[in-house]
Amino acid sequence: MQLMEDRDIKLESGMLRRPKPADSEADLLREQRELLAAGGQTTVSVVKRPDKRRGDAAAAAPLSQQGNLRDVVTIEDLPDEIPSLTPAPSKKSRFKQERVRFEDEDPEERLDRHDTHVSAVLSRIVERDTSAVPVSLPCITGIAFPKVLHRSAIENESQERVPKPTKSIFARQIAAQRAKEDVKSSSKHVDFSSSESMQTDQAESKYVDSVGGPLLLSGKGLGIANSTVEMMKIHEENQMKLQAMSQSQILEEQKKVLAQLDPRLVDFVRSRKAQRTPGSETSSSPVQRKDFLKEPSANSASPEIIDTRKAKESTMEEDEEYGDGQLLVQSPISEEELPIRPQKEWVHMDKVEPEKLEWTRDLPAPKRSSTKKAMQARFDFAGTLIPPTKDLPTHLGLHHHGDEPELAGYSLQELFLLSRSKLNQQRNLAISTLANVLTKARAGEFIFSLKSSVLSSLLDAGLLFLLRFSLDDGVEAVMSAAVHALRALLVSSEDEESLDNTFSWLLGMANFPLLPAAEEDEDEDDEGLDEVMKETANEKEEKKTDHDVARQDVVKGFLRMQGLPRLRYILEVVRPSPGVVLDILEVLIRIARHSTASAVQILDCPRLMDTVISEFLPCSWAPASSQAPSSLYGLPVSLAMKLLRVLASAGRHICARILNSLRGKELLSRFVVVEPSEMLLEEGEALRCSLEALRLFAVAASYGQACNLYTDLYPVLVKRLQAGQQCCSSSEAVLRLELDRIRALLLLLTQVTHTAGCHEELQRGLLSSQGTECPPPPSVVWTHVTGLQPTVISSLKGCVRALDGPAQMSSALILLPSYLLYAEAFYSQLCLQSSFQPVQCLQELELLTSDVLLPLISHQAMKNLISSFRSNSVICNSGLSGGGGEFVPSLPGLSSSRLKSSSSIADTKSPLPLPTALLHLLNTITSIHKGLVNKFSPLILSDSVLGYLRSCIGVMPSVSQMSAWILRHEHHLLYLLLRLAHKLVPVDPEVAKHASLFHQVSLALLSWLLPGSEHLAHELMSIMTFSHSLLLEGACGDPEVTSLAELQLQDRTSPAVSALLRDALHHLPSIRGCYLSHLAHMEPSVHSSRDRYLGQTPFIKSHLLPELTGPSLPSDWPFLPLISLYERSGLSVGQQVESLPLGSVQSATHCLQWLLLLESWREHTLAAVPPVARFARLACVFLCSSDLFLERPVQEFTWALFRRLTQPAQLEALDLGSPPPGLASFHDLYSALLAQYEAVSFGDPLFGCFVLLPLQRRYSVTMKLAVFGEHVGMLRSLGVSLQQLPIPLEKFTSPMEDSLPLLRLYFRALVTGALKRNWCPVLYVVAVAHLNAFIFSQDAVTEEVDLARRNLLQKTFYLTDEVLKNHLLLFRLPQQNSELGFSTYEQLPSIRAHRLDSIVGTGGER
Repeated sequence: MQLMEDRDIKLESGMLRRPKPADSEADLLREQRELLAAGGQTTVSVVKRPDKRRGDAAAAAPLSQQGNLRDVVTIEDLPDEIPSLTPAPSKKSRFKQERVRFEDEDPEERLDRHDTHVSAVLSRIVERDTSAVPVSLPCITGIAFPKVLHRSAIENESQERVPKPTKSIFARQIAAQRAKEDVKSSSKHVDFSSSESMQTDQAESKYVDSVGGPLLLSGKGLGIANSTVEMMKIHEENQMKLQAMSQSQILEEQKKVLAQLDPRLVDFVRSRKAQRTPGSETSSSPVQRKDFLKEPSANSASPEIIDTRKAKESTMEEDEEYGDGQLLVQSPISEEELPIRPQKEWVHMDKVEPEKLEWTRDLPAPKRSSTKKAMQARFDFAGTLIPPTKDLPTHLGLHHHGDEPELAGYSLQELFLLSRSKLNQQRNLAISTLANVLTKARAGEFIFSLKSSVLSSLLDAGLLFLLRFSLDDGVEAVMSAAVHALRALLVSSEDEESLDNTFSWLLGMANFPLLPAAEEDEDEDDEGLDEVMKETANEKEEKKTDHDVARQDVVKGFLRMQGLPRLRYILEVVRPSPGVVLDILEVLIRIARHSTASAVQILDCPRLMDTVISEFLPCSWAPASSQAPSSLYGLPVSLAMKLLRVLASAGRHICARILNSLRGKELLSRFVVVEPSEMLLEEGEALRCSLEALRLFAVAASYGQACNLYTDLYPVLVKRLQAGQQCCSSSEAVLRLELDRIRALLLLLTQVTHTAGCHEELQRGLLSSQGTECPPPPSVVWTHVTGLQPTVISSLKGCVRALDGPAQMSSALILLPSYLLYAEAFYSQLCLQSSFQPVQCLQELELLTSDVLLPLISHQAMKNLISSFRSNSVICNSGLSGGGGEFVPSLPGLSSSRLKSSSSIADTKSPLPLPTALLHLLNTITSIHKGLVNKFSPLILSDSVLGYLRSCIGVMPSVSQMSAWILRHEHHLLYLLLRLAHKLVPVDPEVAKHASLFHQVSLALLSWLLPGSEHLAHELMSIMTFSHSLLLEGACGDPEVTSLAELQLQDRTSPAVSALLRDALHHLPSIRGCYLSHLAHMEPSVHSSRDRYLGQTPFIKSHLLPELTGPSLPSDWPFLPLISLYERSGLSVGQQVESLPLGSVQSATHCLQWLLLLESWREHTLAAVPPVARFARLACVFLCSSDLFLERPVQEFTWALFRRLTQPAQLEALDLGSPPPGLASFHDLYSALLAQYEAVSFGDPLFGCFVLLPLQRRYSVTMKLAVFGEHVGMLRSLGVSLQQLPIPLEKFTSPMEDSLPLLRLYFRALVTGALKRNWCPVLYVVAVAHLNAFIFSQDAVTEEVDLARRNLLQKTFYLTDEVLKNHLLLFRLPQQNSELGFSTYEQLPSIRAHRLDSIVGTGGER
């Protein structure tokens, strides 16, 4: 042992020899035995060195408490420590130790906190009148001040407590003081041996009473001689008033008094009242009240005062409890309320501490339901919201020692706190309860019960981080609860069920990624930098913290926190129970639906997918021992197969990795070939495994992959197809699975047929390509699928016949869409093959029409579905698309729970899939056999279809993740209806009568189509939008009607609107080409969408649609050519307009022609574009070029559009205060318009009208100040005549202007000659009207305005320009049709003359 300088060594006389370096361990042990045998003592002893500063108590502490102190080795005859050269440390005061100090505490705040004087609150103190108070000298007393301390008093006080007074005088004084404090503290506790309440100090009771409630004052401050009598009179008067008032009146007066007082004063009084010792009699003891009042006359009134005070206090406490939400102060617990009486023999129970025994008393009753204060939400262990008024028994375990022990349940804050407990059971309980709360919140059970969103509150509080930390918990139960809670947060069972149900619909494989709406991050650091210097999106994403990422996107935040490796560890190492395994698989499926990048992360996570496939998708397994096995390891799990299917839908490369690297083809062979009854699994799980395998096969075939597997399994697939009509089961759930399995098989065959139809085209492209990229042709050819058509058509006929049987109708309605979609795929690809035989195909189509299609259209079941279009439409019923559960922007979902509860559009009885598939087939066969078109007119002419189309006009469905997934399928139905109707218009006169209806719906649908439907938008624009046959107004004399209706709004020099409309109709093909050319930037999206819609499987990249950011086309797409011209011109503030490219005049003219057609005949199309946006878009005509607006066709059509924009209804709706979509503010646009007018207008009247319109009186004064201030020079060229102005002049002159700076600018412009009637007649009338109304106004105004009013009138009177002077003084009313623009008085009215004389009379200015 190494000796330090702080160890002392005791030297003994008989010291043994020191150990030598050569001694072995055996020698040392032998010497130790000899020493012990001889009874010798060690030369070194280890003792503890006491800390002198801590006193004897520290030295006498047990060794167990001193284990952390240093050992001290002492040596005899040496001092314990070196003598100190510094003085001893200062002694610490016992009183100072009782106070709490902080290093960063402000001394001023400390002084304010300890300032208990009443003036700290009652700062406004008025000195009372003491003039009538007699002054008396103080009494002379023999008592010394301060009081002299005698030793005898100390000895007498401490005689009984200190038997041996061996301490100093000061020590005995401190001991006596401490004993007195112990007596006082013991008196504050409940004495369980006595039933009497404790007594408090007299002075303290006086002080508490003086601030605790209503008191009878002494009256000394009244300033009169007999103040006591006057005080009693006031008191009796107050008593009479209180007795005459009702309880409600008293409370109302109390509220008035509280409203007039300073809130700090009220809080101060209430805090003093709350400091009253519970259980004391200071508020009710007549003795203390007597001592306080002092006067004999007041003693007789004490009981009444006490009673009144009690009544007031009870009223106030009731109001505080149920109005302000404050709890009543309970008295301390008494001996009778204790469940067990404390005994004196019990250790440490000599002093009973009531505050520590409060939890043993019975809980108080919950608050009444009439409380106004919002209560904190509390939940039981099942996640159910507990009403605050519900009184639940305590044996349920929902009561705890929180802030509100009387309320049952746990708040979210308490659950978060409990989840960090050291006890495993508490952590498990808290997280399980949170999982149940999440499940119910996502189902929407708390929407109408709670003010805020539970999901938002939990996520803002860090729920995702809590669950991620809990996944790392070493206790399996806690980890399992965290997995369950994560599943409850991310996964919606209803959404997954809806997506699975729509999987077999037309283009049901494709879905929108469940991505949150992108937030635009405005990074100020990148402002002003070049594009090369700015940070990329990936760099910005890497700089974000986990909290920022999780706040914007929950799934991305979970991936960022390494959630996937932890889930893999749980599956691979922990091997949890079946419920946890299923929860993890569902979480992975939800992550895969997030985006393609998330799906790639799942595949790239080391050993994650290998574990899933090896453990839950084995190729061989032992039969399960029971219906519910204790472990899923080694057994096939359908959710694992579904995970592969969802991953494959995210992209063709992911699908190829699954098939080739993860044994996907082997799995398909295993689970497709084997019948579900032979899988040695539970019946439902076996069917689900087979179903998901067929769906995975269909996804692979939709990319043109796994085609060789189709040829290998062809006999098995054909056998399954032939047995499709024989499915029957005793259980409805199993029957549904069998029907879904047949639908998946038909979907697989449909995709294979599409792939086989592309073989010849790809083969020709491969041979003709010279270095260009071309995918290889698939291994399946057309002859591989021709044998399927007879079987499918036979099954289709059987389904149509089954509609007549009530028992088989529901199954037939489920299977019919899949059969029809296969028939459409077969015939659409058949006509593209080299082996196509037209005559034979036409005969087959005629036979199919007569045997299948016409009977199906006329069947009552189909009519019932068509009649339910309108009631189940998400487009016509906007309420159906609202979220059923709580919506969190960072965690989007489909919210299909509400859609299912209010409509059948998303379930198996949906009216969408069968009519959509039928119309898809009808459009295909009518394209091949045009003679069959008129046979289907009854379908279009049915009242249900026409009523549904009419209800679609004028509506604007909202687009979000909650509605887009089902809106997309309804868009398919509408598009196919319109395509068939467009084919029927030329051949059926009855259908042609509704051509205008079809055109209006096609225009509406064009603005509704979502990303991924660009092909449909292109088809509508190419075929229907600019179709002359659908514009019946152009063929029935409507232009002439329009011309007569707008005859009064036109200038004589402008052509009639009818001529402009006829010209626009004549140029419809050119207009269509103009718009298609301006949408050329969407060509890649159109091609991708076309490949998906036409079944070009080798070219499909992914079944995840583009990110949902809104409709494919903007709502203002009719203005697109003008906006493109403006953007290409490069116009901005301070820049010169560049020359426009060739064809700009034609583009602008075509755009204006189309806008005029829409404004005249299709007003609903532009309903989504507010008038201010239309004005801003039309202003691009003047901003995109210096001379475009001077072109004659541009002038004519712009004049016509401007007149429509300034019609009364449109003009009232024109709000320039809100910024137009796409612009920061309207004022910026108007400033650019003024600068352009000054530069290139040449006094053009049309341009001038655009400048004048924002100068109306109801719009912002800033634009008028800009004209008369910065751009006053433009008034010389703003020569729009009163007759050319299509806006009523009263819009500019009424009401009177109240802006002094603008009025001064008006006057300056008139006086200086900048504004003249022959230069700018409109604004001349406006300025004169406002100045006249201002100078003669006699309304009550401020002194500044009145002075300005007098000054302007005086200056007007002394004007040398008599014409201007007469106009300003004699103006009467504006008259737009008169030559002058306004009427005048012949002489001033008497009131105005008197006003003028009073200001500029002989007395001069007053």
